[in-house]
Amino acid sequence: MGALHAGHISLVERARRENDIVVVSVFVNPTQFNNSTDLATYPRTEEADCQLLLEAGVDYAFIPSVEEVYPAPDTRVFDLGPVAEVMEGPMRPGHFNGVAQIVSKLFAWSHPTRAYFGEKDFQQIAVIRRMAEIAGFGDLEIVSCPIRRADDGLALSSRNVRLTPENRAQAPAINRVLTESRELMADGASVTTVHDFVVDTLNALPDMKVEYYSIVNGHDMQPVTDWNDSDYIAGCITVYCGDVRLIDNTVYKRPADA
Repeated sequence: MGALHAGHISLVERARRENDIVVVSVFVNPTQFNNSTDLATYPRTEEADCQLLLEAGVDYAFIPSVEEVYPAPDTRVFDLGPVAEVMEGPMRPGHFNGVAQIVSKLFAWSHPTRAYFGEKDFQQIAVIRRMAEIAGFGDLEIVSCPIRRADDGLALSSRNVRLTPENRAQAPAINRVLTESRELMADGASVTTVHDFVVDTLNALPDMKVEYYSIVNGHDMQPVTDWNDSDYIAGCITVYCGDVRLIDNTVYKRPADA
């Protein structure tokens, strides 16, 4: 959605290595915002974005207007199932349906062989896989790419520019606490103990408030109660750092093919 940074460019670099032609879309999609203020304040840096894409070797940048994408209201409702009913689903009603609307349009217009998404939006990747399945994009490979972080561990995000200097200094605590929680898990702590450690530790910090922390099956986003419940387990978190809502995640168990 623009305000591109090194995390986005890492997706471009991987796509450049694995494909003959690389297309990047830049579009702040209104149908996935359930907060009008969030939409209005979302950073827009089109000129700088284009320069970054040019330097990264992108073949085509698609930067449409809202009127081009939605000449009429998109009334489609996607049956996204359980992957969209937890975490961000209830917190942001309609968000994932809006994501499915825009991504399905982009897939239909570009007919890609592969599509690349950053793992910072962990749940969103599961939603896009589900959308591709039900919308007939079965031959399309959805490629998830590792989170890119600043030197201090903060997950790169377009929203980071909205952090005050004080909050920017605090925000790396999210990744630090998640890393410590993996050590707890490795030492034999239960799912409940790990969950409570993350929430209580972050909430004890000034200007930090955990909205949710969910330890889930990485395949279907459903909560787990035991580390043996799945071969793919991740912890997904949303934290308010000051007034800015940040998301991050960590993987506790990962199968070789994920």
